[in-house]
Amino acid sequence: MDVSATSESKLMHMDVDLSDQQSLQRGAKIFVNYCLSCHSAAYMRYNRMGEDLKISDDILKENLMFGADKVGDVMNISMRHEDSINYFGVAPPDLSVIARSRGPDWLYTYFQTFYVDDSRPFGINNLVYKDVAMPHVLWELQGMQRLVHLEETGSVYYNPNYKNSLELVTTGKQTEKEYDRTVHDLVNYLVYIGEPIKLKRTKIGVWVMFYLFIFLVVAYMLKKDYWQDIH
Repeated sequence: MDVSATSESKLMHMDVDLSDQQSLQRGAKIFVNYCLSCHSAAYMRYNRMGEDLKISDDILKENLMFGADKVGDVMNISMRHEDSINYFGVAPPDLSVIARSRGPDWLYTYFQTFYVDDSRPFGINNLVYKDVAMPHVLWELQGMQRLVHLEETGSVYYNPNYKNSLELVTTGKQTEKEYDRTVHDLVNYLVYIGEPIKLKRTKIGVWVMFYLFIFLVVAYMLKKDYWQDIH
């Protein structure tokens, strides 16, 4: 995924919910199984993820780590930079802050709108990212889509009625609803790794607001006591 490309087209909306721990855990599993072979997340450590998402070290090692990785390691990939350029024509970017760069709506729409295009090296194109260099890694889950009604859309970029521009030609392992949840969980996880402290900051914010409320009550009572002789 080349983060230098942009699209000003309207995007699908996704509600991010970082309080949904199960969604984040599922998203971590999807990321490791489908993204981490090419894309690193070098700003995130396995043990930090485990601590935030309540995943034990044993489960991390058994399900979310490969090879000789240690729980204190960052989420790097084994593929060399030079090899990735030879394979894909461009080095796949690190995804640590991709959600902050692109936004969750862009990512959600991106994973929904791959379609068959025989003119591309991998036989795949995307409605929000014209001539994308990345293959559709989730095709086994979603299936394969093709572009239809091109004369109505006028381009291969995304439009609000994209479902009228794409149709499923090969079914995947998941239903449309299941695939929507998969993409939601993956994007939810990408939002989390872009700013992992946000989970703790939100909890701290609740206590700060509670403290300020108590302080307001105390300050109001002191004010009344101080000014009672004047009023």
